[in-house]
Amino acid sequence: MSKELPGSTQLWNEDLAPTTAAQRTWRWYHFAALWVGMVMCIPAYTLSASLIEGGMSGYQAVLTVFLANAIVLLPMLLIGHAGTKYGIPYAVLARSSFGTAGARLPALMRAIVACGWYGIQTWFGGQMIYTLLGVMMGGEIGGAKIAGLGINGAQLLCFLAFWGVQFWYIVHGMDAIRKLETYTAPLKILICFVLLGWVYNKAGGFGDLLSAPSQFVEGGKKAGQFWSTFWPSLTAMVGFWATLALNIPDFTRFAKSQRDQVLGQSVGLPVPMGLLAMMAVIVTSATVVLYGKAIWDPVDLSSRMTGAAVLVALLILLIDTVSVNLAANLVGPAYDFSSLAPKQISYKVGGYITAAIAILMMPWKILESTQGYIFTWLIGYSALLGPIAGILIVDYYLVRKTELNVGELYREDGQYSYGNGWNMAALVAFVAGVLPNIPGFLNAAFPASFQDVASGFKTIYTYAWFVGIAVSALVYGVMMKGKAVPAVRAAHP
Repeated sequence: MSKELPGSTQLWNEDLAPTTAAQRTWRWYHFAALWVGMVMCIPAYTLSASLIEGGMSGYQAVLTVFLANAIVLLPMLLIGHAGTKYGIPYAVLARSSFGTAGARLPALMRAIVACGWYGIQTWFGGQMIYTLLGVMMGGEIGGAKIAGLGINGAQLLCFLAFWGVQFWYIVHGMDAIRKLETYTAPLKILICFVLLGWVYNKAGGFGDLLSAPSQFVEGGKKAGQFWSTFWPSLTAMVGFWATLALNIPDFTRFAKSQRDQVLGQSVGLPVPMGLLAMMAVIVTSATVVLYGKAIWDPVDLSSRMTGAAVLVALLILLIDTVSVNLAANLVGPAYDFSSLAPKQISYKVGGYITAAIAILMMPWKILESTQGYIFTWLIGYSALLGPIAGILIVDYYLVRKTELNVGELYREDGQYSYGNGWNMAALVAFVAGVLPNIPGFLNAAFPASFQDVASGFKTIYTYAWFVGIAVSALVYGVMMKGKAVPAVRAAHP
């Protein structure tokens, strides 16, 4: 390989190198299955809940979720194109715009949010095992809390057990994850229908939630406030998958063809996400009839089932959490950490780092101390990553016209080093895209400390992802005008 890459190869390792033809095994149905697998997850199930509690009707909630995912599909496909064309991961693609050294910044920012999700999802998985054991034993298992940790021994063991299952997949690499996603996706779709059937039989129908009007109609609790609820909700829904829009090349680099990634993602993302939201609304509507209140948490709902149904439901949720967590929150940071020091850190070691952070961050403490604001924080943070997507897209399509000189991406003194490894245009554009959203973000994430934020900033923040992507795209486009070196001319003889 060193023959192909003259100069320094500090930026290269086998995991970051372009994928070979033999490694490109993903067909469109693998991508569709990957997305069905990631979409069917507990946080996504509860998304429509927050919308209905915010006053929307069932149909408005489902449409909002669908629309958000149709929007986020666009950067997914645009950024994914580079992964398939050149076989490179996100952390390497970012070098063409941010510079060979500067690319570590967007890689690290993407990795931080994924580590947060990874730890929290691992904790949720552990809690499911804990609930499952409790149901099987016929009562709460537990004991005294361990000093300093704040959870009991059983909870700790369940957390570590779930962590261990995921660790097996880190050791066995990307192909093991692909198989897991492909085989579990049909199972998840089947379960959805089983759940709908169970609810329909038990409640003798689907309840009134579907036909209930929104609170925005005249005479309703929030008459005329639809748009002021709709925009922040849409931004939050877009933010939910926005981080994946960045590191989607980590998957599309394994695609057999562009058609496979485009078709697979288009089939797998917006429609299943809309259908899942619809199912959540229908099932929850029936829980009102069954239990007298809306139960949005699938784990809570499962534990109320009787007999074998509980075991089946929780096992499905467990498989589900593993497959989502690995695809959405592990693959990205594993490559990102690897790109920080490619010679020392391989993809696997990057995965080990992510897994270690998941334990050290003690996710249960974060959840407890933030009263759920961690989600405001994580989804808000994703919106702050919008500018990176704007820069990547403008760089790849308008500045480079999709032509990259791959060898140069791995050279510290090459065309993408911009002199000292940093492309100032990308940095300035990134800062310009993030700054207008910071005051609103602080107000949403830490309401007690940042109360008196001007209402103008709050309004901007409701469109955070859109504002970020537009501002940074514009600034980057203007600053890079006429600066691009055609890839062909820069190629080494």
